Amino acid sequence: MEERAKCHGYACVGIYVMKEYKSIRSVQGPLIKVWDIEGVGYSEVANIRLQNGDERMGKVLDISRQSALIQLFEGTEGINLEDAGVSFLGETLHFGVSEELLGRVFNGVGKPIDGGGPVVAQKKLDIDGSPINPYARDYPKEFIETGISAIDAMTTLVRGQKLPIFSASGLPHNDLAAQIARQARVPGGKDSSLNGGGFAVVFAAMGITFEEANFFQKDLARTGALERSVMFINLADDPAIERIATPRVALTAAEYLAFEKDMHVLVILTDMTNYCDALREISAARKEIPGRRGYPGYMYTDLATIYERAGRIKGKPGSITQIPILTMPEDDKTHPIPDLTGYITEGQIIISRAMNKKGIYPPIDVLPSLSRLKEKGIGQGKTREDHGNVTSQLFACYARGKEAKELALILGEASLTEDDVKFANFSDEFEQKFVNQSLFESRSIEQTLDLGWQILKMIPRRELKRVKEEEIKKYMNPVRNSAEAAGRL
Repeated sequence: MEERAKCHGYACVGIYVMKEYKSIRSVQGPLIKVWDIEGVGYSEVANIRLQNGDERMGKVLDISRQSALIQLFEGTEGINLEDAGVSFLGETLHFGVSEELLGRVFNGVGKPIDGGGPVVAQKKLDIDGSPINPYARDYPKEFIETGISAIDAMTTLVRGQKLPIFSASGLPHNDLAAQIARQARVPGGKDSSLNGGGFAVVFAAMGITFEEANFFQKDLARTGALERSVMFINLADDPAIERIATPRVALTAAEYLAFEKDMHVLVILTDMTNYCDALREISAARKEIPGRRGYPGYMYTDLATIYERAGRIKGKPGSITQIPILTMPEDDKTHPIPDLTGYITEGQIIISRAMNKKGIYPPIDVLPSLSRLKEKGIGQGKTREDHGNVTSQLFACYARGKEAKELALILGEASLTEDDVKFANFSDEFEQKFVNQSLFESRSIEQTLDLGWQILKMIPRRELKRVKEEEIKKYMNPVRNSAEAAGRL
């Protein structure tokens, strides 16, 4: 028995009494099995000491009366069954938090990788935090502006919501994630500052390449958004168990900033598909009975432990808003990952391969996309009083225009009525002028709604049935808006 202080630079373990076991019986992939143990708990952190003095960290995945199954964060290469020793540290994985987290970059388990040295922790929190108690939840009802028209107007993000982005391989979801991270803000007051104060971004990337990690870091640093951000980077060649820890470490940082420092925190998690693949890999190593597509049957519960850590708490001004991003294998919305994610979260934003081929950025297909909490975050005093009606009218006109274009493909353009032609042209204009915008263009919600009114001028007044007459007079007035419209249309 020996009392020692250990940190490893990781999400930490403090002072502990260590008993070393030299009873490793098997090593299989990233897993080791230790026998003749006592007093070991589930998810407890373990320290593995090699014969050459090197030490590695692991986590207990499974326990029985006399044995423990441990997955290592750093792989099992070089472990000698006879000479290696295992110590159990008596606590789960913790992450040291303080306001110094802002502007820093960490690896997947909370070790600083930006050369800035260790963070002076105000406290250490268990990364396996609990979902917010439903009784203590406050209803999401404030608008978050991303600067992206298709999101702000059509699938509005509300403070405390969890709104995933469903993408696919080869689509620009990384660009979209970086754009949201640098542009997102809470309109009005000190929260609108890009230099922190009331609003922060926690960005967690899982299973990405070195080039992608470099892109995210440089993009946020170049625009100054890194000053109000906390980044966690897990690379594709990092161990799977680290990928499992990454979103939990990120959410631990977010909970501290939101509920102890009263900040509004936007958490971006990309790519949840890589996370689920790591979950499947660990499940296979444990020889568990697989579920759909080989994923473990408890994947729904596991994802819920991540997504349900978003929200607001009664009596606390801070909030956590989540945007999980996932790539749908083979563009299949019925795949278990998007399917289960859709059940837990409050809507989805669909990235369309067809729109991407047209050169539209961001290629968001607004027809299958939705935000279930949109109506709670828009309107007078939040966005603008005409927000709900004008976006409803835009949606209806765009849907009718798409139907007209499909009809023209079957029967020919000669079969379309005069109104059908106008709606078909409107759908093209909607995609090219409203949805499409520059990667570095940030539109305010007022600019977005004014732009929607301008393209609605293509539709006959008699067909504008979802907006009020007084709204038409106020916002479709060519004298009022001609100068602004000239610069955007």
